[in-house]
Amino acid sequence: MPSKPAPIKKAGKKELPKKEENAPEPAPAPEPAPAVEAEPALAPVEAPPAEEVPAEVAAPAEEAPAEVVPEEPAAPAPPPPPEPTSAPVDLFIEDKNDTSVSIIWSQPETVGDSGLDGYTIEVCKDGTEDWKAVNEELQKSCRYAIKNQTTGDRLKIRVVAVNAGGRSAPVALPEAVLVKEVADRPKIRLPRYLRQRYVAKLGSKINLTIPFCGKPKPVVTWTKDGQPLDTKKVNIRSTDRDSILFIRVSVREDSGVYEMTVKVDDFEDKASLTLQIIELPSNPGSMKIVDTWGFNAALEWTPPGDNGNTDITGYTIQKSDKKTGDWFTVLEHYNRLSATISDLVMGNTYKFRVFSENKCGRSEASMTTKTEAQILKTGIVYTPSEFAERDSTEPPKFTTILSDRAATVGYSTKLLCSVRGSPMPKIEWLKNQMVIGDDPKYRQICRQGICTLEIRKPGNFDGGVYVCRAKNTHGTATVACKLEVKQPINPDAEKK
Repeated sequence: MPSKPAPIKKAGKKELPKKEENAPEPAPAPEPAPAVEAEPALAPVEAPPAEEVPAEVAAPAEEAPAEVVPEEPAAPAPPPPPEPTSAPVDLFIEDKNDTSVSIIWSQPETVGDSGLDGYTIEVCKDGTEDWKAVNEELQKSCRYAIKNQTTGDRLKIRVVAVNAGGRSAPVALPEAVLVKEVADRPKIRLPRYLRQRYVAKLGSKINLTIPFCGKPKPVVTWTKDGQPLDTKKVNIRSTDRDSILFIRVSVREDSGVYEMTVKVDDFEDKASLTLQIIELPSNPGSMKIVDTWGFNAALEWTPPGDNGNTDITGYTIQKSDKKTGDWFTVLEHYNRLSATISDLVMGNTYKFRVFSENKCGRSEASMTTKTEAQILKTGIVYTPSEFAERDSTEPPKFTTILSDRAATVGYSTKLLCSVRGSPMPKIEWLKNQMVIGDDPKYRQICRQGICTLEIRKPGNFDGGVYVCRAKNTHGTATVACKLEVKQPINPDAEKK
């Protein structure tokens, strides 16, 4: 069959290079075509070496697939061609003057196994697409100064990352750059009190001044939460030196993050401030009496639905006695959602209410308990002790008696004594056994058992025996003393 000699012929040809028999002969290109014509000559050649030829031919026929099959998987697959990196990111202008522009960027997000060889910086004039590389060697760092430019030209700039895989996609500046020196870069000087959250009460006036600098005059723009400002609600007034944010009457919706941007040519500076408008919170959601025992009542409540756009700082708890109806504060600036009210009066009925508090103050409304706490008298029965009535009646008795005294003519003096008795005895003063009565020369006082007789400017005839007599329904008691009135001593008379 003609199909069988064909593989034999091919197998024989494969052996020839191994034995190097036909190494010097160049293999002609049309060899495979005459191989079909040589098939009849093979029949007589096979007769003499009938046993050897089939063995030699059969061996390669069997080995050929064994050699071909392992060679294909064993041969290493060619490595995939290296891929270029992704495009560099965050390209922007760092500085510029009248002849050069300095740019800065960040390395690509995806570098790959082949690494990163460097960057090529390309420029072209605005309005053309004639891109030219300005660096002869690859730039290793992510910063480059494009020098020797013509003042007044507008340049488009882009950066390309290069590695073994070739060039990456370029990253370009969004706008063409004017080669021109900036006299003074824009700079916002945000006041210290605006670097933190600025808090104002609802309805208050907001007037914030933010100074800045820059030449020529910077262009000032404002945004709120990333969106343009509503000029109907917020007024912006900008001068050469500052910008004023003004709100006549603040509302809750004015809260947010305000960002100010000043721009001079391709340079800009940004500053943000957070404005928070707060108001009084609403009352707590609910309040209930959990338990009562002894002189105590346990309460629980829930936070308010509206915190006034700021954190709740505490709660105020008040109690009211049902008898009086007056409210009294028992806890103030309390931070928990449950409390135990103590020292309640036994036998009274109480109601409770709670107010919520924040930085703006205490809520106008409160939440009151629907039920009442009754402090009951349990297990207490008063049994008065039995005792014999004591007889408190007592006849008069002087606890301090009168003492003899000596007085000087013209100098007032007093007689003192003390008495007790029940009922309170009646006091009488006597002089030489005569009742003094209402004589204006004498002043009689008796308070809480202390009896006093004042003799005003006694004379020579006021001396004698004075008696104090105490009398009640149970008896009479007396005490007496002697008063001696002396003449004053005259020093001049003694000298004479």
